[in-house]
Amino acid sequence: MEKSLGAPVTQDPLFLGHPKGLAYIAFTEAWERFSFYGMQALLMLYMTGYLLQPGTVDTVAGFSGLRAAIEGVFGALAVPALASQIFGLYVALIYFVPVLGGLLGDRLLGRRRAVLLGAVAMAAGHFMMAFETLFLTALLSLIVGSGLLKGNLAAQVGNLYARDDRRREPAYAVYVTAINIGAFVAPLVCGTLGELYGWHYGFGVAGFGMLIGIAIYLSGSRYLPVETLARDRVKVTLQPGDARIVVALLTMLAITSLFWIVQAQVWNIYPLWLRDRVDRTLGLDLAVPVTWFQSLDALAVLLLAPVAIAFWRWQARRGVEPDDLNKIGLGCAAAGATCLLLAAGEWLAQGAPVLLLWPVLFHFGVAIAYLYVAPIALALVSRAAPVAVNATMVGTYYLGIFIGGIVSGWLGRFYEPLHAAPFWLAHAFIGIAGTVAILVLRPWFRRVFRL
Repeated sequence: MEKSLGAPVTQDPLFLGHPKGLAYIAFTEAWERFSFYGMQALLMLYMTGYLLQPGTVDTVAGFSGLRAAIEGVFGALAVPALASQIFGLYVALIYFVPVLGGLLGDRLLGRRRAVLLGAVAMAAGHFMMAFETLFLTALLSLIVGSGLLKGNLAAQVGNLYARDDRRREPAYAVYVTAINIGAFVAPLVCGTLGELYGWHYGFGVAGFGMLIGIAIYLSGSRYLPVETLARDRVKVTLQPGDARIVVALLTMLAITSLFWIVQAQVWNIYPLWLRDRVDRTLGLDLAVPVTWFQSLDALAVLLLAPVAIAFWRWQARRGVEPDDLNKIGLGCAAAGATCLLLAAGEWLAQGAPVLLLWPVLFHFGVAIAYLYVAPIALALVSRAAPVAVNATMVGTYYLGIFIGGIVSGWLGRFYEPLHAAPFWLAHAFIGIAGTVAILVLRPWFRRVFRL
C-alpha cells in the first residue's frame, strides 16, 4: 500500500471547498511571488540602466570574474546582451535548484523546515539588493532560498488530498491564481517605486513582502499536511514501472520549456523592447512605466482564469474537454501565436513607435497559453509522480522554466543584430514546436500516465 510523506488533511475546516491549509499555502505563495516578481520586474531595467554602467559596475563584488566567465563562452557582449545573459542564468538557476530543494524536503529537512529556511534566505537576498556591492551575493541568496521553498511549498498542496481526490487540479488552479495575484501587485508597487523613485526602494519593499509571507505560513502551521521526521518515516521506494513514469514526466517537462522560453522573455528582452519601441504615452505627457506591463501580464491571467475554468467545465459536460496533454499542446500553440502579434506590430509600425494595442493583445494571448500549460503540467506531475519522489518531481517541474531561462538569455544576444520583428517571429516558431512535440509523443504519454 502506498504511503504519503505528508498525510492528506481531511478534517480541516474548508476554504472554497478545499482544506483550509490551501488558503495558508496560497497566501504564503502570493507574498513570496510579490517579493520575487517585485524584484524581477526591476532587474533588467536596473542592470541596463544603472548597475552595469561604467563606474557603478566596478563596485559589484565578484562581477569581473562573472563577466569573464560569461564572455569566455559567448564572446564580448554589449550591456543589454550581458544583462540578458545574467538574467537568463539567474532565472534558470531559480527554477533548477527546486529539484535539489525538493530532494532535501523529501529526505532530510522535511517540507515545512525547507520552506521556512528558503523564505528567510529569500528575504535576506531582497534586502541585500539594496546594496550594489552585494548584488551577486543577493542573487545567490535568492537562488538558494527559492530552491528550498518552491518545490516543497507546491508539493504541500498535493499533500492536502488523497491521490484520487479530484479537487487536486482545482487546488493547483487556486495556487497558480495566488502566484498571479502576487505577480500583478508586485510590479505596480515595487516596480513603480524602483522605476520612478529609486531602485533600492523597490527592492526593499520586496523584502518586506517576503517577511509577510513567512508570518502567514507560520500562523497556518496547524492546517498544513502532517509530516513525520525522516527517521520515523516508513521507507518508500520506487516501484516497478516508476522509472518509466519519471522518464516520461521529464520528457513532457522538456517540451514545456518551449513555452517557458517565450514566457521568460516577458521579463528579459521584452521590457527593453517596451522601453525603446512602444509608444507608452497614450497621448499624455507621462509614459506608462514599463513595469506596469508585467502587472498586466498577471492581470490577464487573473481575468481569464475563471473564464478558462468555466470553459473547461462546459466542455466536460459535453464530453469534449481536452485531456492534460492536449491542453499543454494548445498552450504552446497560443504562446507561438502571441509572438506573431509582436512581429506584426513591428512590421506595421515601419520603424515608427509600435502601437500600444500590440503588447496589450500579447499579454492576453500569453495568459491563455500560461493557463493551458503551467497549472495543467504542475497538476499532472503532482498526480503522476511516484510517491517515493513526489516532492522531488514537483521540484523537477521547474526544470522546464530552467531550460526556458537559459535559452531566453542566450537568445537575447540576437535581439539587436536581428532587430525586433525577426526576433519575435523566431519565438513564434519555438512555441509552435512544443505543440508538434506533444502531438508526436502523445500516444506514449497516454500509455505511461494512464490517461
